[in-house]
Formats: sequence, structure tokens, C-alpha cells
Amino acid sequence: MFPNNNTNSLSVFENLESNVRSYSRSFPTVFRRAGGAIIEDEKGCKYIDFLSGAGALNYGHNDPDLINAMVEYAKSSAIIHGLDMATSAKRQFMEYFNATILRSRGLKYKFQFPGPTGANAVEAALKLARKVTGRHSIISFTNGFHGVSLGALAVTGNRYYRDAAGLPPSGAVFMPYDGYFGPDRDTSEYLDEVLSDGSSGIDLPAAIILETVQGEGGINVASDKWLRSVERICRKNDILLIVDDIQAGCGRTGSFFSFEFAGISPDIIVLSKSLSGIGLPLSLLLLKPELDVWQPAEHIGTFRGNNLALVTATGALRKFWANENLSDDVMEKGSIMSERLRQIAQSTQNHNLSVRGRGLMLALDCAVGNVAERIVRKAFDEGLVVERCGAEDQVIKFLPPLTIDAQMLQRGLDILDLSVHASV
Repeated sequence: MFPNNNTNSLSVFENLESNVRSYSRSFPTVFRRAGGAIIEDEKGCKYIDFLSGAGALNYGHNDPDLINAMVEYAKSSAIIHGLDMATSAKRQFMEYFNATILRSRGLKYKFQFPGPTGANAVEAALKLARKVTGRHSIISFTNGFHGVSLGALAVTGNRYYRDAAGLPPSGAVFMPYDGYFGPDRDTSEYLDEVLSDGSSGIDLPAAIILETVQGEGGINVASDKWLRSVERICRKNDILLIVDDIQAGCGRTGSFFSFEFAGISPDIIVLSKSLSGIGLPLSLLLLKPELDVWQPAEHIGTFRGNNLALVTATGALRKFWANENLSDDVMEKGSIMSERLRQIAQSTQNHNLSVRGRGLMLALDCAVGNVAERIVRKAFDEGLVVERCGAEDQVIKFLPPLTIDAQMLQRGLDILDLSVHASV
């Protein structure tokens, strides 16, 4: 007989689940259902979701068209698990992605399906860069976050995650990200100098890996000028440029890829999170054809190319990327949201609050972690789910569904407004 659990009790999680759990501590309730921008707990309390699965639910929870596509596929006795064998679901996804996303942008990449997590895709990208160039080190940037498996952790800056590794992460050199020393210092000039100086002590790396908007690092936004400068440095020194678009991609900043506004052409692009469109695990490496030097099975995994996720990913492309409507909508909502956030920041007595971001990847920097924590806790009590990020968890990160309607967006911002003024 199963134990008789109290509705919405967290005791099972506290007693049986590892201490490593995180979000259940930040949002202490038991969720049971969701739709669009709303999630509901076992008591029937509803919350507006400005977290979106940490960026894995760009199109909201349980989009009905994607759910239907998944259910119909599963009911048809179609193949669900197929290692990396050729399947109709994979073929359809690649053909549609190539036509809708790549060719329409004048891009040409080959597809690699690594394990289903973003971290595994980063691991594959780093391995490939080293294999192609014969070099060993990777340059990453201050406040960068690329995952917590050992290779990805080596290019992740946050000391909290690095200290948990059990051994010193190696193989990476960190450089200052755009704006790290303030708006008047172009850190790409320093990068260029140390790579050009044979006595700097910095060896030429296999690759430079970056996020155009650093997510976990605090919603730090790279300028188009800085990104183009980094790309020029890569070309000058035969260094591969890897763009980690795991959180900032799939439309989060407006365009499908977050780097499009800068006009750069990464050698390798890493995608995951919202790629499946519905929160199913799926990751993808896009690599320029001349870099495809892998031998068969040199990077393998049992769950490469999740067929259910490929079906919903194709459905998301068909529904949201056949035209520019979603991109335009994201930019419009992003403008509305950033303006409201600025009004909230300016209306407080604590003038240390500031706003930054691109598209619907936005942040309220509270300068200190305890202020951000009070705001986030109050927001949750009032029915809004948001999380903190940054080196000291001092930044409140906003990732509402790209499909959120204007009324729901304003309701969420109203709760935030109330929470800020109750907490600072």
C-alpha cells in the first residue's frame, strides 16, 4: 500500500531527495499542472511563470499543438528510442531546420546530436575544437556558465560550481567579458594583445567559447562591436569561435540565434533548452562542414536524438518560425518589459537597482544578494516565479514565455512592482 501523503507536502522531497535539489527550495510548493505562462500547485494556487524552465520553455508550458504532435507520434508505434540511427523524425527535423532556420539566413552547418543535455553538447564542442586544431586550451570569459560536467565546468567561471568538482577544472583560460571593467574599457583589445604577444604566457587556444548574453552569470550583454572584434581575433589566429546559445537562443533575444544582430558567423553553435519546444531533453551541435573531422562513434551516447523531442522541435519550427511574427513580438514585448522594469528601478529609494538585457532575456540588478532574495521570495508569495543569478545571486532574471500575452505580462510586472517596493 502506498503511503498517504498530505496534499502539497514537501516532506517526501526533504526526506528522500538529495540535498543537491535547488528549485524546490526556492519555490517551496508541489506543482502539478501548467499551461502557457501559468503553473499551478496541488493546492490550486496559480503562479505566473517568469522562469520558463530556466529558458527551456520559450513557448510556454504544454503548447497544445506540440502536445498533440507528441501524443499522435507516440500512439502511432513510431520509433521513440533509436540511438543515433536514421529515423523519419530526425530526417524531418533536419530538413525543416535546414530550410527554415539555416538556408533562410544564408548559413551552412552540419548537425551533430550529442547527449540530450546542453552540457553534453558543450563537451562535444570542446572536444571537436581540440581535435580540429590540435591545440588544448580553451578561452572562456568571466561570469560565463556552460554546464557542470567536468569539461563544461572548466569553462564556467563561477567558483561555487567549480569548487564542487572535487579536483581543479583544467584546460581553460579566462578573459574579461564585455563590460567587465566598465563601459569605457574594450576588453577585446586586451584579448588581442595577450594572444599577439608571444611572451604573454597565454598560448593560442583551440577555441573561444562565449554567450552573447550571459544567463547564469547575470544577464551580461555583449555589444555587437565586441562580438565582431572577438570574431576578428579568432580569424586572425585560426581559433574556432563557439557560441553557446543554449539559453539565449531559440528566439529568446528576438532572432532565432542570439548572435544574428552582430552579423558574426560562429564555427560551432550549441543549442539545447528550448530546442524541443516543450521541455523535452534535446541538444544540437551545429558545425561548419569543414570541421566535421569526427570518426564514427568518437562522441557517443545512448540518448542521442530523442525522437519525441525531435517531433515537437519540428512542430515548434513550423508553428513559430515560418515567418518573423514571433521575433517581432519578442522585440515589442521586450521593449515594453524593459521600460516597465526601468520605471520600477527608478521609483525606489534604492537607486542601486538597474536594468539590462535583450529581447525577453532581462534582468533587474539589485547590487546585493539579500535584496534580490527578499524580492524573489515576496514575488513568489504573491504568485510570480522568478529566479536569481549573477556571481552573488544579486540579479533577478526574467525569462517569461515568448508567447505570453500582454495582459499576463503586465500582471506579472505588477506583482514584481509590489514585491520590489515591499522589499527595498
